[in-house]
Amino acid sequence: MAKFGKWIGGGLGWAVGGPIGAIFGFVVGSIFDGSTEQMQQGGGPGFTTGRTTGYSGRTTTGGYVMSLLVLVAAVMKADGKVLKSELDYVKRFMVQNFGEASATESVKMLRDILKQTIPVNEVCRQIQQNMNYSARLQLLHFLYGIAQADGQVDAAEKQMIAQISRYMGINDSDYQSIEAMFVPNTDADYKILEIERSASNDELKKAYRRMAMKYHPDKVSHLGDDFQRAANEKFQKVNQAYENIKKERKIA
Repeated sequence: MAKFGKWIGGGLGWAVGGPIGAIFGFVVGSIFDGSTEQMQQGGGPGFTTGRTTGYSGRTTTGGYVMSLLVLVAAVMKADGKVLKSELDYVKRFMVQNFGEASATESVKMLRDILKQTIPVNEVCRQIQQNMNYSARLQLLHFLYGIAQADGQVDAAEKQMIAQISRYMGINDSDYQSIEAMFVPNTDADYKILEIERSASNDELKKAYRRMAMKYHPDKVSHLGDDFQRAANEKFQKVNQAYENIKKERKIA
């Protein structure tokens, strides 16, 4: 089970209850040697599915992974069909970010989640109420990364991600900033930095500092080294956008 088992075995925190906990109460047992029934009774390592038993107010790595997989499933189901190629893209993304063993276990669990009805609004509300803003921004970044894994973001997937963003409480400028990292746009660099083309060079520098601080990997350090490293991609996109605009404006 490797890294994935450690994530889940470390507990789900607040995700053990509510709609996310309800979804995983039916599927998480298959990840471990014990049966689903044993897991629901609290027999699995660090996991119970009771409404309050095992609850923690903090976002654990396990809870974060669970939230991500549920939202990934919602995006994949957005166009009414789930193709094997899409699962392959998800696995490729997970391998790149977290390694082969964790990717295999993640996709195995994702297959079970895809069989269920996902109450997207309720799931997003649970995430908004319990997860800090930086971690929610990283979820959005992951969703776009997975949606674009096949080279383009499908219209239905884009619409679902936008809906998820709203219900998670992400403000519109931050949504557009992350979207611009994946969806081609002539003003993408400016959108990433959340400024207009008419912004002065001084405003550009201030925007870069602000966005570099907002997207710094240390903002999600509480989720563990793997997620902190994955978050570095977002940070690099900010740096690249800044360099592109400086080159365009011939700023030394």
